[in-house]
Amino acid sequence: MNLITSKDNPRLKTIRRLAQDPQAYRKLGLVWLEGDHLCRAAMAQGLKSELAIFSKSIWQASEFEWSQCANEVWTVPDDLFEGLSALESPAKMGFLFPLPDSPALDPRAATVVLDRLQDAGNVGAILRSASAFGFKQVVAIKGTAGLWSPKVLRAAMGAHFALSLIESASLDLLQALQVPLLGTDVHEGPYLHELVQQGKLARHCAWVLGHEGQGVSPELMARVNQKVRIAQPGGEESLNVATAAAICLHASATSK
Repeated sequence: MNLITSKDNPRLKTIRRLAQDPQAYRKLGLVWLEGDHLCRAAMAQGLKSELAIFSKSIWQASEFEWSQCANEVWTVPDDLFEGLSALESPAKMGFLFPLPDSPALDPRAATVVLDRLQDAGNVGAILRSASAFGFKQVVAIKGTAGLWSPKVLRAAMGAHFALSLIESASLDLLQALQVPLLGTDVHEGPYLHELVQQGKLARHCAWVLGHEGQGVSPELMARVNQKVRIAQPGGEESLNVATAAAICLHASATSK
């Protein structure tokens, strides 16, 4: 364990950049996980951090629990850790590790396709639903918010480490999928609940979810095997995309 007290330490500067810039992980090839929950989720999937950093106060309370969590362990004064964090309430611990390599596409995997989604909270919530409902592969089309950005990591609550994540994908990559593509649409296609009632909803499939304002692009929608609508008896024009994703993924996961 090393005690670091200088805010000008080069690795601490790197962590500040990772915490504040959603694109920094791509440029630096590193990911910063902040907080007990995310760090535990990573460890549960067998990930060992390159560097773990703890505020002095939390290290004194939990030294024995975390002593083997990383190749290298640092402690820093509490006020110095607060300077690393982009959170209003800093979590007082974090892991630094190399950005995982992008895996090859599994053509038969139940998949979620993200088409240019912009809101990090939506992307993270969808990753969480994907993991919960057994969709273990996520393909983010180029233009989607960074999957390993800090806000997406926080919103996904550890789901990253149970998923196969492919970023900046081209539409052509989807040609290799051997499962049916289902696209969410506001105006066309049968209603989701009708497909469920009729036993026609594919359980093993790829759900395509589109940009918050524009929806699925026409080029991508032309490739789907089935457009699907979600009934909204209350009369709203559309649903938040993360809400729609949870409804669709649950329906597929529980279909007979």
